[in-house]
Amino acid sequence: MTAPTQATAMTPCAPTHTPEVDIDALRAKYLLERDKRVRPEGQQQYVEAADEFAGFYESDPHLPVEPREPITDDIEVVVLGGGFCGLIAAHRLQQAGVTDFKIVELGGDFGGVWYWNRYPGIQIDSDAYCYLPLLEETGYMPKERFSHGDECFEHAQRIGKHFGFYDNAIFHTLIRSLEWDEEINRWQIRTNRGDEIRARFVVMAQGPYNRPKLPGIPGITDFKGHTFHTARWDYDYTGGDLHGGLDKIADKRIAVIGTGSSGIQAIPHLAKGAKHLTVFQRTPSYIFERANYPTDPQWVNSLEPGWRAARQRNFHNAAFAFYSPGEPDLICDGWTEVSRNMAAKLTETNGWAALADPVKFMELKEVEDYRSMERLRRRIEEIVDDSDTAELLKPYYRNMCKRPVFNDDYLPTFNRPNVTLIDVSETKGVERITEKGVMVDGVELEFDAIVFASGFEITTALDRQFDIAPFAGRDGTSLYDHWGKGFRTLHGVMAHGFPNHFATGFVQGGVTASTTLMFEQQADHIAYIIKEAQARGATHVEPTAAAEEGWIQTIRAHSIDNSTFTSECTPGYYNSEGEPNGRSFLGDPFWGGFYELGEILQTWRDTGTLEGLKLDV
Repeated sequence: MTAPTQATAMTPCAPTHTPEVDIDALRAKYLLERDKRVRPEGQQQYVEAADEFAGFYESDPHLPVEPREPITDDIEVVVLGGGFCGLIAAHRLQQAGVTDFKIVELGGDFGGVWYWNRYPGIQIDSDAYCYLPLLEETGYMPKERFSHGDECFEHAQRIGKHFGFYDNAIFHTLIRSLEWDEEINRWQIRTNRGDEIRARFVVMAQGPYNRPKLPGIPGITDFKGHTFHTARWDYDYTGGDLHGGLDKIADKRIAVIGTGSSGIQAIPHLAKGAKHLTVFQRTPSYIFERANYPTDPQWVNSLEPGWRAARQRNFHNAAFAFYSPGEPDLICDGWTEVSRNMAAKLTETNGWAALADPVKFMELKEVEDYRSMERLRRRIEEIVDDSDTAELLKPYYRNMCKRPVFNDDYLPTFNRPNVTLIDVSETKGVERITEKGVMVDGVELEFDAIVFASGFEITTALDRQFDIAPFAGRDGTSLYDHWGKGFRTLHGVMAHGFPNHFATGFVQGGVTASTTLMFEQQADHIAYIIKEAQARGATHVEPTAAAEEGWIQTIRAHSIDNSTFTSECTPGYYNSEGEPNGRSFLGDPFWGGFYELGEILQTWRDTGTLEGLKLDV
């Protein structure tokens, strides 16, 4: 059951040894464990970070908000969001010769999720050489295979400085409303700083992990101790920094609610610093080996232009397509384990013909899935001393039902005498929060602080994700109503009735393993349309209703029915908390292939006709 080891990024890895399993028994176990955790409230089990909880979202623990006068200005393009998505969009606009733009960001600097999330232990969970954007353009190479959070934040700042985007930034500003004004052919933008900005074009680049949410636990406002969300970490209370050293909580009893990626990375550091740490777990996560390593200078010197694109395609093939015969696994981690093992099996049995039969292919992949997940469960037994605790930490669901997590310190943490794991799957979550602590099975456990590791508004209602009201296009039509029964766009970036408005992220575009590459594909398309609209003297541009409907039909023609897989998954944001008709966190994607979509969009641009768009000149 040994995991792959890799000294540098140069060497493709061998398949990972996995045990034989009883798939029928595991399938039954998976369904039983899912049913224990499904809640009828679905997404409504979470509390919005608004009103009395607004401080969990709008407050900035990192930089003070500097007073300024309200902005009243006409701007050609406003990019909403200063994370990697917004920076990529700004770079593509700049490349297209569009220079009159502003980036509006709630944080006090660029970085987005990497500005806000500075909890101890924060690292990316995927290959840094694929994830960090604009590497070749800025001449930067990540220090390690899995970059720490401060390196990601510094890279966002690097991009801002390299391309001069600080002159285009409006920080510490939250968009309150977006309304299309037909008389002036501009978007009226109002903010929490009293700004009234009139923008010809708006690019939504808010990212999928931009707004924290809280667990809707009864009594959440009753607790008299200290509380904070992992996305707004309070180092004044804990001491230390994102590399650990939490030296102010040695006399504190800490509770953590949530065991997703954020919680799992922060828990080892809390355990080292606190008098006692109690972890409340509803659903355990799969913990893959991180096995991080520093970037090898010899490998860097061997790279040729275009290396990153080739690496990203290799990553995509493992996660969303499949390796071709003889193609090596360059990524070599938990994201690619199932595909890597399956490719080795097909080579060993000379069974590559199975790729031509989708049913047979999925059957073979399911076998490797079950085997790999069993390897991870048995790994828990090898690491965690107490057998009862080890059993509670075992996940029982398919790979990719929840976001995989990579950590080498989390499981050993439960061997510490000052750490307690409390499983709340039977009650589908924590029962109640009191003035003094947390109620479990009728027993009140007292704490000095509660840390919420409860994630973000990812598949909840769109108005909760965007937190913009009103958000109205032509004739006052709400975007939330327009997308209320499913996304409706052209190419995943524009919607009929919303002139000069562009979306990014998981809507109706392509999906790939490197999220920032998806942002690049979208930004290329958006920058082209804005440039062409300007060149043709258009006051506004939007898709026709027919073009929008045509793209919806294209999406449906390439759709994949994964409803059975999704419905059998344990509840989480990947399947909208198990809601029967919940929205996928991937949106309504074009499943014809990410690179195939890129070719479609490039062909569309090459014609120069802007087919499906209506321009008013």
